[in-house]
Amino acid sequence: MAKSNDIKSIEKISTTLGKETVFKGTMKFSESLKIDGKFEGDIESTGFLYIEDGAVVKADIKVRAVVVGGIVRGNIEASDRLEMLTTGQVYGNIRTSKLRIADGVVFEGKCEMIKGESEVDIFSTGVQSLKETVKTV
Repeated sequence: MAKSNDIKSIEKISTTLGKETVFKGTMKFSESLKIDGKFEGDIESTGFLYIEDGAVVKADIKVRAVVVGGIVRGNIEASDRLEMLTTGQVYGNIRTSKLRIADGVVFEGKCEMIKGESEVDIFSTGVQSLKETVKTV
């Protein structure tokens, strides 16, 4: 389990998949989810995902925020933020607007930084540039 000082901000966890849980399929949730066991499939959420040290996730992930302490094999898109703890391993591409990587993380893939909604200034940007920005959000 990650120490509280390792994590910048943990949101309240409303659902947990325990260490003995093995789940395959598509997971959709709106609040928060903590994975301690094994998951394979796709994860979609407007909420927060916490992947605990020891968890193994083989999935494409699209969430608002995610903290990775376990192993993820698949692409991750976090519209708000992505944090990788010292025990985290990510094998896949990531897209996020805020990224925090601790020492010791294993990351094999590409990283794309995206602009958050608050970073778009519609009054000082040209029309064509604004259209391109909106496509990436």
